[in-house]
Amino acid sequence: MNIAETGVAKSPLQKAVGHLTDWEGFLLAVLLVTIIANASMSDVFLTVNNQINLFQLSIEKIIVALIMTLIIINAEIDLSVASMMGLAACAFGWLFHHDVPIGLAVPIVILIGALGGSFNAFFITVMGLPSLVVTLAMLIGFRGLARVLVEDRGITDFPEWFDALGQQPLIGPFPLALLIFFALLVFFIVVLHFTGFGRYVYMIGNNKEMAVYSGVAVNRIKATLFIASGTISALAGILFAARVGAVRGDVALGFELDIITMVLLGGISIFGGRGTLFGAVFAMLIVLNLRNGMALANITHHLQTGVIGVLLILSVLLPNMRGMIRQFRESRASAKS
Repeated sequence: MNIAETGVAKSPLQKAVGHLTDWEGFLLAVLLVTIIANASMSDVFLTVNNQINLFQLSIEKIIVALIMTLIIINAEIDLSVASMMGLAACAFGWLFHHDVPIGLAVPIVILIGALGGSFNAFFITVMGLPSLVVTLAMLIGFRGLARVLVEDRGITDFPEWFDALGQQPLIGPFPLALLIFFALLVFFIVVLHFTGFGRYVYMIGNNKEMAVYSGVAVNRIKATLFIASGTISALAGILFAARVGAVRGDVALGFELDIITMVLLGGISIFGGRGTLFGAVFAMLIVLNLRNGMALANITHHLQTGVIGVLLILSVLLPNMRGMIRQFRESRASAKS
C-alpha cells in the first residue's frame, strides 16, 4: 500500500478533494441513481417529511457509524455496538421503571457505555486480544445483560416530553437525534481529517509497528476510540428509546450489519489506513435511500436485510478489485517504460 492511498502524507484538503474524484465520486453517482429511481417509483419520496423520516428511522445507526469509521480506519472493529445500544436502552428503561429521574438515568447510562468501551479497550490494548474476538464476545455479553434487565417484557410509559424529543421536530423540521448526528459529523470530520489525532489513527491503521517505533501512543489512541464507541452507542440507545417510546431486550438487534456495511461501502478499508468520513456519509445516504425505497415499494424487511448483506460483500470486494486493477496497470506501465 503506498502513501498516496493511505492519505498520511497528504493535507486534509488534498485528501478530501482526491477521494471525491475517486471512490467517493463513484458513490455519489450511485446515490444519484438511487434517488432518481426512488423518486420515479413514489411521488412521496422527495417530500420533506419522507426525507426526514428516511434519516429518522435509521438515525441511531448512522450516529454509531461515525465512530465505527474511525475504528476501522484504525484497523480494528467493534461488533458490540448494537448490543451496547440495546443494553443502554434497557438500562435506561430499568432505571426509569425503578423511579430513577431521567435527568440522572441518562448520565448513568452514558457511563455504562463508557465502561463497556473501557472493558473492550482493556482486553484489546492491555491483554493484546484481537478486537474481532473481544467485541464478538461482548456482542453476546451486552445483549445477555440487556435481557437480564428487562427479561421478556417491554418497558413503556416514558414521559410525553421524553418521547417528544425522539419523535417530534426540535428545530425546524429536524428532531433532536438528527441535530446530534450533524454535530457529531462535523466533530469527527475535524478530528479525523484536520488534527494530529486523526493522522495517528491513519498511521496506526496503515502500519502499527511503524507507529510504535515513531513514538505514537498506540494503545492510548485505540482505547480512546473504543471508549468513544461505547459512549456513543449508549447515547444512540437512549435516542432509540425516545424515538420508539419503549424498550425490549432485542433493541437494535442486527444493527451492526447496516453500520459496518455503511462504513465499508464508503471506501474504508477493512485492513485499515484508508478511507474518509466523506465516503462513509455517501454510503450512509445510499443505504438509507435503498431501505426507504424498498419500504415504499412494500419489500419485506427480510429481503431488505438480504440486499444490505449483498452490499456488505460488495463493499469489501469492489475496493480490493479496484486496487488490484490499479496495481496491474501500474506494473504494465512500469514494464513498458
